[in-house]
Amino acid sequence: MRDWIQQLPKAELHVHLEGSIDIDTLLVIDPSLTLDEARAAYAYSDFQGFLQSFAFVARRLQTPQHYAQAARILFERLAAQNVLKAEVILSAGVVLRKGQHFGPIWDALVRESARAPLQVKWNLDAVRQWGVEKAWEVVRLAVDRVDEGAVSFGLGGDEAGGPAADFREVFAFARDQGMRLTCHAGETMGPESVWDALSIGAERIGHGIRAIEDETLVAHLAAQQIPLEISIVSNVRTGAVASLQEHPVRKLFDAGVRIILNTDDPALFETDLNSEYELAATQFGFTRKELSDLAADSLRCAF
Repeated sequence: MRDWIQQLPKAELHVHLEGSIDIDTLLVIDPSLTLDEARAAYAYSDFQGFLQSFAFVARRLQTPQHYAQAARILFERLAAQNVLKAEVILSAGVVLRKGQHFGPIWDALVRESARAPLQVKWNLDAVRQWGVEKAWEVVRLAVDRVDEGAVSFGLGGDEAGGPAADFREVFAFARDQGMRLTCHAGETMGPESVWDALSIGAERIGHGIRAIEDETLVAHLAAQQIPLEISIVSNVRTGAVASLQEHPVRKLFDAGVRIILNTDDPALFETDLNSEYELAATQFGFTRKELSDLAADSLRCAF
C-alpha cells in the first residue's frame, strides 16, 4: 500500500515550516543545543505542550539562512513523496514577535522556493492569541508579497485565545488585496469556531474536525464543498481527538465533506504525507479509488 501511495501525485496544503524541522536539523541550526535538550523540547502531552514545543523550535530560527535551510529540507522531503504542490505556512507573526526583519527572511525563502523540485506557495500566518493589531502587522506584510508567492493569509495558534470573528476586518482587507483565506478552526474548539471562520471568509478550514458535532455545519460544508485540511496524526498527538479510532475523518468524508490530507507539523508529530494516506487506508478503510480521488482533489484545492 505504501508503495502505491508513494506514486500518487498529491499536494500538501497544510504544513508549518517551523513544525517541519526535525531534531537533526535543529541541532545543525543551533549547535549549542544538546541532543537531550532537543529531545526534551520535542516532548509534549497535550495541545498547550505542543504549542510550547513549536515555540521552542521557532525561537532557534535566527537568520535568513536558518529559514532557508529548513525550507530546502522540507521541499526535498515533499518532492520525495511525489508532492507536486505545497502551500507552506510561515508564522510571520512569530518572526515579528522575535524582533526579526521580515524582508531578508522572506527573500531567502523566495530564493529557495524558486529552486524547489515542486511548486511552492506560502501562507502567511498570524497568531490569533496575540490580538488583532498584531494580525494587522502580518497581513500588511502578506499583501505586499502577493506577487512573490504569498498566496494566502491565515490564522493559527490557540483558538480559545483569539476567536476568528475578531479578525473580520483583517480578513476583508486581505481578500480585497487579492489574497486567499484560510483559518485554523474546529481543532480544539467546537463547531462554533468553524462557523466563525466561515463567517469571515475562510475558503479552507485548517483541521475542522469538530464540525462533526453539528449536523447542520456538516451539511453546509458538504453542500458548499468547503475543504477541511485534515491531519490525522496531529489531531491524535495534540489530544484534539481522544484516540485514533475516534477520529472523524471517515464520518466527515462519508457525509460528503471535501477532505484534504496533510501533515501539519510533520517533525513534531513524527509523520509524513504518505503515512497520513496509509493511515486513512489501514485505520479508516479508505479504498485505493478513494485515496486516488483525495490526492487528485488536493491538487485541485490548491490556491
